[in-house]
Amino acid sequence: VRLVESGGGLVQAGGSLRLSCAASGISFRIYSMAWYRQAPGKQRELVTTINIDGSTTNYADSVKGRFTISRDNAKNTLYLQMNSLKAEDTAVYYCNARLRSWQDGYWGQGTQVTVSS
Repeated sequence: VRLVESGGGLVQAGGSLRLSCAASGISFRIYSMAWYRQAPGKQRELVTTINIDGSTTNYADSVKGRFTISRDNAKNTLYLQMNSLKAEDTAVYYCNARLRSWQDGYWGQGTQVTVSS
């Protein structure tokens, strides 16, 4: 099983980035997916989730209205569109795939997002 994130980088505050997470080795379409992030010195936090067909999404209050999660089951890929980025969005972003909410599931290696103020 592999989850490979990409699209991170350095961006100025107010800018945008689009993260991708390419999945292999799993039946992607049956997994609920999520993006987490971990800032330096802080615990990993849940950013957003999406159900198996993309019909239901949830967002942390801190990113509502700025971030959009989506998925393409034909391409086995998860996305995170991040707009109006803030310095506090700086973190390593991880994608997660799980079958059941109580499972830890599978994790990618993470991609660094740095927002300069």
